[in-house]
Amino acid sequence: MSLAGKTAVVTGGASGIGLATARRLAREGAKVAVWDINEAGAQAAAAELTQAGYSAIGSRVDVSKRTDVDAAVAMAHAKLGPIGILVNNAGITNFCSFMDMTEETWDRVMTVNLKSMLTCTQAVLPDMLAASWGRVINVSSSSAQSGSARMTAYAASKGGVIGFTKALAQELAAKGITVNNVPPGFVDTPMLRSADLPGGVEQIAAASPMKRAGRPEDMAAAIAFLASEDAAYITGHTLSVNGGRYSS
Repeated sequence: MSLAGKTAVVTGGASGIGLATARRLAREGAKVAVWDINEAGAQAAAAELTQAGYSAIGSRVDVSKRTDVDAAVAMAHAKLGPIGILVNNAGITNFCSFMDMTEETWDRVMTVNLKSMLTCTQAVLPDMLAASWGRVINVSSSSAQSGSARMTAYAASKGGVIGFTKALAQELAAKGITVNNVPPGFVDTPMLRSADLPGGVEQIAAASPMKRAGRPEDMAAAIAFLASEDAAYITGHTLSVNGGRYSS
């Protein structure tokens, strides 16, 4: 499943699923650009990979801002070369009752989670089109598949990611570019730990079919597969990685 010679961008790559994905893609041979709004975290992740002998850079990027994204693409070109793999992982969540939802919160969730599909994917597609090869892997959410109380904005935004994936896959299928998405289930990440969950992570995980929370590395393995030549005939697909919490 070698990705040697490929350059990958991982958004939200400073922690959680993004960091695990950056590590996995680097181990598979890819050069990795770690993008995150947390500049220190992005730089630390890139430094870790570099110290391990891989090629990596870190950039502060607000994925909802075209200027940030374009600047980061230019840096990736200068230091790593044309981009062939994009992992749209950056996202934010929100827990509140629907009637307490404000327009400001709704708009922010949609901007980060859904508008970023536009800004980041448009920015890297020229490289993929020129090469007649590319992989776009979007991180959605099982909350968009099954629904989740007190997560209306988040679930709606991630449902949009799944729809975006299917539509763009159809548009790019004949051009050598695949577009797929991975909806994580209950994954033990810093974002999950910061949420106000009734019973906490351990109690919820114990009630799941596998009796454990997912690990970021579980998601990274699926993403790496979709980025590889082994997945060359898979596009528009939703690869659920959730330990049996939801079956489609």
